[in-house]
Amino acid sequence: MSTRLLTDPTDAATHIKAGQVVAFPTETVYGLGADAFNPTAVQRIFDAKGRPSDNPLIVHMAHAANVPQVAATVPPLAERLLKRFAPGPLTLILPRRPDVPLIVTAGLDTVGVRIPAHPVAHAFLTACETPVAAPSANPSGRPSPTSWEAVAAGLDGRIAAILKGGRAAVGLESTVVDCTATPPRILRAGAVTPADLQTVAPDIALAPAAGPVRSPGQKHRHYTPSAAVHLVERPDDASPDAAHAFIGLEAPAQPSAFGRVAVCADVAAYAHTLFDFFFQCDRDGVERIYCQRVAPEGLGLALMDRLERAAAR
Repeated sequence: MSTRLLTDPTDAATHIKAGQVVAFPTETVYGLGADAFNPTAVQRIFDAKGRPSDNPLIVHMAHAANVPQVAATVPPLAERLLKRFAPGPLTLILPRRPDVPLIVTAGLDTVGVRIPAHPVAHAFLTACETPVAAPSANPSGRPSPTSWEAVAAGLDGRIAAILKGGRAAVGLESTVVDCTATPPRILRAGAVTPADLQTVAPDIALAPAAGPVRSPGQKHRHYTPSAAVHLVERPDDASPDAAHAFIGLEAPAQPSAFGRVAVCADVAAYAHTLFDFFFQCDRDGVERIYCQRVAPEGLGLALMDRLERAAAR
């Protein structure tokens, strides 16, 4: 199958209506979407990615008013979070409507929902006229794509189309909050930080690592490039070599001795750059990537989550 490169969201939506899968941009990373109410189409997502069937998908929609299409109830807390953070990089775990196919939720009685802020994603989801189930548009276990080029490198010929929309602004997957738990729990850290969420839900906290799996990112290997990832405290802890790369907030003493170096102005720039840096390193045949640690607070909590998972083999 030849993968088409598209710029028109309405054109891309015709593929969704035909039961095919389409990669599309969001402000976090590129997603790989299919009609959430078409189990055959959703299975094509799993086939294209090589994704384990016990890893639930997130359902994307254009408007918060559409959430009851897949959620049996929308608790008051969820309504407040949607009012404050949607559209944006936040996913809410809610009770699943019985007619939502179990393949979408990995057999769970809950469903993840998100309203992306990206204007191309909004136009695409509006044109689809149905909720769209979508994980990140990469082979399972690999770094999430933040550009259409990264999607094509991983999935060309395995999906119907890629809707082009530029580089993702955030660069890390959405924050996931379980609104079915009391008190609510953060299942995956992202750009909406714990401090942000506490302005709406003061008792919210990170879920324990051994808790139930209700969200992507809680199970299986994730975010791993071909190169070995090593985490370092300081740039000088990295070993200079033409086959090595470095990314962090400070420059190494010998940047020219590395095959590729990215020095980021702040944690937000680091998060925005990370997955694209992994993509560039894989394309260049880099063997080892050194990533500087950051303080696990604010957006740094999400960044360190991705770095630690990428380094775990």
